[in-house]
Amino acid sequence: MKDLNQVQWRDELAKDENAIILDVRTESEVAEGYIPNAKHLDILNARAFMEGANELDKDVHYFVYCKAGSRSAQACMIMESIGFKNTSNLLGGFSQWDGETTL
Repeated sequence: MKDLNQVQWRDELAKDENAIILDVRTESEVAEGYIPNAKHLDILNARAFMEGANELDKDVHYFVYCKAGSRSAQACMIMESIGFKNTSNLLGGFSQWDGETTL
């Protein structure tokens, strides 16, 4: 897992056309705003998160975010423990997102 600030996260994401953005916040948090094209798996729903994670391609680079950065860090650690090769955590999470993206 790499911990990246917003600029690093966005720059690394722009370099990988196969990367996937993963939003691990709750449904109510997603309803307040999200990063376009993000896949959603609520980490607080452990069963659904694990089921969803196990259906994902473990060789793709995942850029993971939550509200503040701690749940996404946890998600990255869990994902790597089950075989994901490359995850990047957005430090500060969505609460620090400036709304701009290079996607």
